[in-house]
Amino acid sequence: MHAAATEAHSAALRTLVRSLGQIVLQANAFTGACVLAGWLVCDPRLACAALLGAVSANVSAVLAGYSDDELHAGLHGFNGALAGLAAVSLSADDTTAAAIAILAATATAWLVEPWSRWLRSHGLGSFSSPCLIVTWLWLPMSASAPPSATIAAAPTLEATGLGSALLAGLAQTGFASSAWAGALVLLGIAATSPRHALYALTGAALASVEQLLLGAPATSFNAGLLGFNGALAALALTECGVAWMLGGVTLAAILQAETTCAGVPALSAPFVAATWAVQWLKQRTGR
Repeated sequence: MHAAATEAHSAALRTLVRSLGQIVLQANAFTGACVLAGWLVCDPRLACAALLGAVSANVSAVLAGYSDDELHAGLHGFNGALAGLAAVSLSADDTTAAAIAILAATATAWLVEPWSRWLRSHGLGSFSSPCLIVTWLWLPMSASAPPSATIAAAPTLEATGLGSALLAGLAQTGFASSAWAGALVLLGIAATSPRHALYALTGAALASVEQLLLGAPATSFNAGLLGFNGALAALALTECGVAWMLGGVTLAAILQAETTCAGVPALSAPFVAATWAVQWLKQRTGR
């Protein structure tokens, strides 16, 4: 009996940590542990918010009777974790953030199954779209400010800071803004696949350069705000081939630049929209 309970607790913990790994599209518990460590290094509030959201979403998925395989892979928990991160990053105060995190994460859990099923019928992945939908619903009612970097950033590009800025871009996939957090995220991705880690860095670098050319400020680059959508697009399109991957990253960069100019809180929407576009085009062309 004790051994069975221990195994159940261990399985639940692995599911929770895999939910965090799925934020960077890796169904790996070690990746999730690295992502969690990155939040702890950058801001423990982010770690608490992500865990609160992931637990709420996973419990809701269990109560809804969703697939055990998808649950154990972390597919029901990661949008909840992102919803928690969005709540603590964008809400006016911590008390409001905690309430929103639980409610928003629960909402993503109920949305994921039917929404993902509909998207799969069209050959598309859901990615972080459930979190985006739920966040956009509550954001106009209770938000402190648009997403922004919390670290001090130099007003101009510096060669010595290029690596730090790219790593910060990886950290921004989970609302963090720290080179150390990004290094831990990169380590977690590399543990799953060194190729995925290379693609993530390539996506962050390409998207950052393209947005700088489009007029984005150097402060945004130094904070990692220009790279995270490109990194996620590259990770999502790793199996589509290099050409498709580069095209998806470029489209994500263009969409992010346009939404930034329009003052729209796009979050990870450029990555989702660009990936959907590539998936749709790839199906249409049969390549």
